[in-house]
Amino acid sequence: MSDLSWLSRTTLLVGKKGIEKLQNAHVLVIGLGGVGSYAAEAIARSGVGKMTIVDGDTVDPTNRNRQLPALSSTHGLYKADLMHQRLLDVNPDLELTSMKTFLTPDKVEEILENKYSYIVDAIDSLTPKVTLLSTAYYKNFRIVSSMGAGGKMDPTKVQVTDIGKTKICNLAYMVRKRLRHKGVYGGIKAVYSPEPALRSSLMLTDGSNFKKSAFGTISYLPAVFGCVCASVVIRDLVEWKEKK
Repeated sequence: MSDLSWLSRTTLLVGKKGIEKLQNAHVLVIGLGGVGSYAAEAIARSGVGKMTIVDGDTVDPTNRNRQLPALSSTHGLYKADLMHQRLLDVNPDLELTSMKTFLTPDKVEEILENKYSYIVDAIDSLTPKVTLLSTAYYKNFRIVSSMGAGGKMDPTKVQVTDIGKTKICNLAYMVRKRLRHKGVYGGIKAVYSPEPALRSSLMLTDGSNFKKSAFGTISYLPAVFGCVCASVVIRDLVEWKEKK
């Protein structure tokens, strides 16, 4: 039997039954950038027994201001490989599958053929994001989706709500609009901030991987988004009820 002493502090909080629920869960994290890398690590550190992580990108020097696997020594290496080793260093008993692939729309069905206890959507490209969300919705997966963390500075404004109730965030607006075309009007948890994005920090990209633009970012804001996503997953898995 595995030594669970490293989870002793978590057990004090969620109880033995909570730990059992986490150990029996399989969480899928798609996107291992500034949001997804922190979400994946927080979920692994909670004691979740099985994880699948997906990202087809390699570390670029511009990632170092906000992404967990991005170091001066890891430029050009696959984020999925780096996070795979990191998560196993946290929990060697973790049953971990990593996939070095971009989530193109035709990949969504393939990945979602498996059963997951929860899905974290940390994709920042609109078309694959909407395809994942709508497909997961119709397959009745529990999923939490990160909206736009770029162009923002205030972590205290980050909140969790239904995708249909998000406001101000431009990415959330575009996601809602496209989901409506697929018959999805709500029922998906979203982590977002109503803080207006700084328009002067917007830059155009080459349009590869379904991404045409990006906002400037600060070190802590995507990490906060990722940790809030992880908190949604963990609280739902242990069926957490706030104590009074």
